[in-house]
Amino acid sequence: MIQIPMRISGNFNRNNITSLNHVKLQDALSRQDLASINSPAPDRRSKSRQAPAACRREHPSYPQEPESPLSRPAAMAHRQIPALRNLIQKGQKVNIGIAGQLPGIRIAMGWNTNHPQCDIDLSAYLLDSNSRVPADDWFVFYGQTNSPDGSVTLNTNGSAEDRELADIDFTKLDPSISKIVFVLTINEAFTYNLNFSMVRDAYIRLLEPGSGRELYSFLLTDYYANVVSMMLGEIYLYNNTWKFNAIGNGVARDLAGLCELYGVQTA
Repeated sequence: MIQIPMRISGNFNRNNITSLNHVKLQDALSRQDLASINSPAPDRRSKSRQAPAACRREHPSYPQEPESPLSRPAAMAHRQIPALRNLIQKGQKVNIGIAGQLPGIRIAMGWNTNHPQCDIDLSAYLLDSNSRVPADDWFVFYGQTNSPDGSVTLNTNGSAEDRELADIDFTKLDPSISKIVFVLTINEAFTYNLNFSMVRDAYIRLLEPGSGRELYSFLLTDYYANVVSMMLGEIYLYNNTWKFNAIGNGVARDLAGLCELYGVQTA
């Protein structure tokens, strides 16, 4: 069991995820908007801060000392969005490969913010056929960058183009896993009154691991003031085929709340 200090009240389930997404304060970016974005600065903040108490385990890589507010990283430099060559729309589902024939795929994600305290993290949840984690450690984030089976590896340092990366090795993926959900979460959102209306340019790209060739990409169009975690997309198995779903919906849950949502046992 994991002790999770809840910061919001009320019950939540998968059936009312979309009901939270009704306060949109920023319109979709057009292709003309993308072309006008400034050039990036080579800046990346460290993810060495303390893992949330909700998701911290007895693990030597987890810092145990409380973090001072003064130690919060400075605002992340603006980055230009990479060329999104094969854009799909919100809610669109596409095939990415046949199970047993698709060796792996790279997930690349990026974003910009309108608020200096908006610090965003990528997490991935490996789910079974019931859309639940098989056990408490079947998710990856900055404090736990590898899944138990070694199939998903998170790179929080990203690349020259993307802020964070996740590599998926389907040859190592546990047979019980049928879905991997990729979520962006605003760190300490409730503490500092932050939300996704302060975020922009969020995207997810599916790349071939070796060549880096883009298979598909999705640019988030809706930014909600009552959301602190945004599910950008999911890879799931359907009729022996791996598919990608561009979700683009969010929840009023921090990392601790997401743990509960996807079945991490809490007390």
